[in-house]
Amino acid sequence: MSNSILSIENLQVNYGGIEAVKGISFSVPEGEIVTLIGANGAGKSSTLRTIAGLVKPKGGSITYMGEDITGKDPTTIVTKGITLVPEGRRIFPDLTVKENLKLGAYTRKDDLTDDINWVYDLFPRLKEREWQAGGTLSGGEQQMLAVGRALMSRPKIMMMDEPSLGLAPLVVRGIFDIIKEVNKQGVTVLLIEQNANMALKTAHKGYVLETGRITMSGTGAQLLADESVKAAYLGT
Repeated sequence: MSNSILSIENLQVNYGGIEAVKGISFSVPEGEIVTLIGANGAGKSSTLRTIAGLVKPKGGSITYMGEDITGKDPTTIVTKGITLVPEGRRIFPDLTVKENLKLGAYTRKDDLTDDINWVYDLFPRLKEREWQAGGTLSGGEQQMLAVGRALMSRPKIMMMDEPSLGLAPLVVRGIFDIIKEVNKQGVTVLLIEQNANMALKTAHKGYVLETGRITMSGTGAQLLADESVKAAYLGT
């Protein structure tokens, strides 16, 4: 597809003798929010970690802006414009909010002032806690910090691994509002999420992963309305 910023073809990922991802293909159109939904162990995190260069694929290809980036190292991937907000947030608890943000820009050598201010505009709470240690923040604030840190490298694609995990429902709604706002500002989003209802309401397009294979795809609205998706993932 000509408007795809990221294309995955026949991706296979193994951990030892276990096939985590069994030859999946999908594309991420530029400027959109795309979600992968599925149960634990479906291969969602393995897919993101492989795109991010943290895991080497057994087979298949990853093409980004027309370039084959399969198997490239994580620093190269970030430099090219792809960042990952990891599951569990993984902020640096002993560093301040501002220090965490600066670490998100470790591949850059230019002035960071405008980007830090942009993150603070998106997340006023972080501005208020600029000099607090990351570990003293609430779960929702730590997720804001993880997203802000990922934005500091000026990504074209932000990948998010379970951003709502362990957060209260009201905080979850706020996180999804932030995802939409980041997308509005020109960042393509690839999202994996166990809260299928919120993910599909937010995403332009979705894919269902089951035991390492894509079993369904469609717009977010199409998948929300599908009876088998409702039964398996929406609790209805």
